Amino acid sequence: MKIPKLIKRYCPHCKKHTEHKVSMAKKKTPGSTHPLGKSAKKRRGFGKGMGNLGTRGSKPPLTGWKMTGKKGSKKTDLRYECKVCKKTHTQREGFRSKKIEFV
Repeated sequence: MKIPKLIKRYCPHCKKHTEHKVSMAKKKTPGSTHPLGKSAKKRRGFGKGMGNLGTRGSKPPLTGWKMTGKKGSKKTDLRYECKVCKKTHTQREGFRSKKIEFV
């Protein structure tokens, strides 16, 4: 998919439409941004011997399970840098695409 290097879009810091430089960042998982610590896991009920395991208790290990594995494409994580105030902000929702090219 081809995306222009410069896009005119709304800047929440300048509060007006300005030109933005588009760049690609590595998509992070929701858990990696705020990982749970040991005590937080215990509070949430993920500690040893707390409750039943639900659906995870009855399934075989993931290595032997055929429905796991990588998807064919990853969601994009585009960053937009305002040319006026030099502040960066992200896109609201990523879209799936195998390859992204900046034109």
